[in-house]
This record gives sequence, C-alpha cells and structure tokens, in this order.
Amino acid sequence: MKAVTLALLALTPGLIPAQSSTNTPVVEMRDGGTSEVLQSIYIPPLLNAPFTATVHTEWTKPIPGGGSFTMVNERRVARDSRGRIYEERWLLVPKGGRIKSQMNVIQIADPHTRKLYNCFTLRVPRRCLLETFTEPATAIYKPAVRPTGPLPNGTGFTTNEELGTRNLQGIDTEGTRDTTTLNPGVFGNDAPLITTREFWQAPQLGINLLSILDDPRTGRQTFTLTDVTTSEPDIQFFQLPDGYEVVDQRHQ
Repeated sequence: MKAVTLALLALTPGLIPAQSSTNTPVVEMRDGGTSEVLQSIYIPPLLNAPFTATVHTEWTKPIPGGGSFTMVNERRVARDSRGRIYEERWLLVPKGGRIKSQMNVIQIADPHTRKLYNCFTLRVPRRCLLETFTEPATAIYKPAVRPTGPLPNGTGFTTNEELGTRNLQGIDTEGTRDTTTLNPGVFGNDAPLITTREFWQAPQLGINLLSILDDPRTGRQTFTLTDVTTSEPDIQFFQLPDGYEVVDQRHQ
C-alpha cells in the first residue's frame, strides 16, 4: 500500500518570521533544501494470508568526508484473511537522538469495498480521507526482479542472484539480490552508478521480511519485520479511529 505522506521529520528551518523595530514582519529567506518521502515495504491485499508484524526502518546516508547519519522508525502493520490491510505511518527521527517519533497517519484498505482511508493523527480537526483502493485481492503479486543481462540502449547491465532460503521469525523466506549498474552519463553520473537491492520474501505471506536497498543517490534503506504472527489479526485494526470525520475524495 502506497505511502501518502511525508515520512521524514524535517530538522532544518525554512522561513522564519520575525519582527523589525517598526513592527513590520521580516521573513528570513533561504535557498536550497529537499523534501523526501521514503517508500517502505509493500503489502499486497492477498486473501487467506493473515499476519501482524512490526516494521523497523533504518535509513542511512553518508556524510561527505566520512561518517554517516541514520533516521529510524517502527510501525505496526496487519492483514486479515479478507485481504484488508492496516498500516501505521510514523515520522522518521535521528537514531539514538532525543526526538521521539510520532504516528502521523493510519491507513486502512479494503480490496472488496475498494476503500482506502488515510487518517491523519496530527492534524486538527482529525479527519480520514476516503479514496478509491485500486489493488485487487485476486491478482498475482510477485517480486519485481530483472534478469541478468544488459539494459536497453546500452545504459548499463543487471545481475540477478538467487541467495537460497533463510528462516526469519520462524518463517521460511527466499532471498534475491539484484545489482544494477548504470554507465557514466546515464543519470548525470560521471562514474558507474551501482544500486543493489536484496530482499528475503516469505512466499507464505507474499511480503518481504527483510529488504535492503543500497543506492548512492539515496543511501542505504533497511526494512526488517519482527513480532510476526500468522494468526487472524484483531478486528479493531480495521475499524476507523474514534472521533474522526470522514471526507470522501473519490469523486472530487
């Protein structure tokens, strides 16, 4: 299910209002900066494959000249036998820092009613935005992998490796590593740009229990699932939170 909100907690100032000696507002302007959204694990609306788990995210970026900085969060996810999906979204915060993460969105998706609710927990008034959920429960969902070989138009090449099997959280998984090399000049790069994606998928659940993406453009992203159970989740996961107004955006 797609993330719909900014998952990174901004730590740098933007526009800072102030007052001059004549009580005329002063705005301090600053160029540059980025806004980034981290795409977490993908949970398809599979039937008859219930589970609950905790997703742990670590996003590490290099510091020019040496070292790195890491942002983290953890969140609950669940899916029932009907394919309904529950996901929490929590703000990323510095690892080992003083800033505490906060949950900013609750997402509930139902493939049968085709409803997706995005409930924003930090906004006032509290609202759940209702959208159309387009992912079918009857589709075949499989990992996106590239076969070993050259990329189109001489842009580079891909290497695919099967890593065998591994038991994680008491569940059998199958490992895959894809390495993509882009030739100089393809992406504004003046040297080969190498991206590696490794994931360990649980065929029983149709999700990755461990996923690692190394990309020089974005750093290293690691997603680890813990506390995995394959029993039917509590029905309360799929109930809208109390006190939230529903705003239907399906026909706007």
